[in-house]
Amino acid sequence: MSPFSLDGQTALVTGANTGIGQAIAVAMGQAGAHVICAGRSSCTETVGMIEGAEEMALDFADPMAARDVFADRKVDILVNNAGIIRREDSADFTEADWDDVMDVNLKAVFFTCQAFAKAALPRGAGRIVNIASLLSFQGGIRVPSYTASKHGVAGLTKILANEWAAKGIGVNAIAPGYIATNNTQALRDDPERSQAILDRIPAGRWGDPEDIAQTAVFLAAPAARYIHGAVLNVDGGWLAR
Repeated sequence: MSPFSLDGQTALVTGANTGIGQAIAVAMGQAGAHVICAGRSSCTETVGMIEGAEEMALDFADPMAARDVFADRKVDILVNNAGIIRREDSADFTEADWDDVMDVNLKAVFFTCQAFAKAALPRGAGRIVNIASLLSFQGGIRVPSYTASKHGVAGLTKILANEWAAKGIGVNAIAPGYIATNNTQALRDDPERSQAILDRIPAGRWGDPEDIAQTAVFLAAPAARYIHGAVLNVDGGWLAR
């Protein structure tokens, strides 16, 4: 079997209804995995793109939403992609916007990883791929809770790798650069901001969700078996600039 194959594996992808999550779910299916497409919104479109896929309703406004998901089914791969963003000057940022983002982007990630591990640790096998961000390393502008949450995702990825790598569970993260998704629509609609971003990207373009998807397949596959605690930049060279 190819070390890049996911044949015989079951992958649960959160936030699989659109954008990066949808692309990851499709790529996992193409690599041979049985895919569970989880989201707050309907994943019907994504399920229709993947042979044999199934849909699961998960709303991480409740950070404990996945507490029982892994108890009655074997899931080999967990992709924590679901996330939200709120934009406002830090001087005017509200507590509600802070809490909403931190609940979905960080608290839910930890407790979903925990629930997955409770089922996977006795088997001694499993892969977790968290979706971090360039703002796991940088400050950004007008997105204080998003930046804090994505710094947190990078930290969680490392501590969970420290605890679980020797027990057979691989934990890594992808830090996407500027990808053409709903979350970046406001930036792409601002001509000056969009051009400033493009001017810094050595690859000279916004990323596509598929650019992230194939990296997620790699990190979930046997080929990445000795990669633990990595936060892999997939950013067109942004951080190298």
